[in-house]
Amino acid sequence: MTRVWILPTLLVLSGSVVATGLTLRGSPGRAVALLLLFVLLAGVNSPLIFPRSIGALEAQRRSEADGRPVVFWRPGCVYCLRLRIRLGRGARRLHWVDIWRDPVGAATVRAANDGNETVPTVVVAGRPHVNPDPEWVREQLARSA
Repeated sequence: MTRVWILPTLLVLSGSVVATGLTLRGSPGRAVALLLLFVLLAGVNSPLIFPRSIGALEAQRRSEADGRPVVFWRPGCVYCLRLRIRLGRGARRLHWVDIWRDPVGAATVRAANDGNETVPTVVVAGRPHVNPDPEWVREQLARSA
């Protein structure tokens, strides 16, 4: 199992344990509600909500060809999740790089952030922008179209 699935798996397992305890105590309704909450949190913190990630080198190549921004992200990052949700359907047009799956992507982010893996880092026209406003990213995406 890769580390991107550790948090979602722990959330589902924890929710299952708590739900089992509630069911044994005679509260099946609360158990189901709590389990659904934990499953929802697991889904939001999983890579499933994000567009399919590609490697940093491929993302850079595509970005040079089509002018679209590259987003470096990692699962479990609330700022990445905020960016993804606020971009809506437009997020699918960006090039997404999961830094936990791509060592070149992680190195790119560290180089742009004084050795830190601060995400989301959005690269537009070769310039990195750390945790930019989603509206700004949407504007950059519109300019590339």
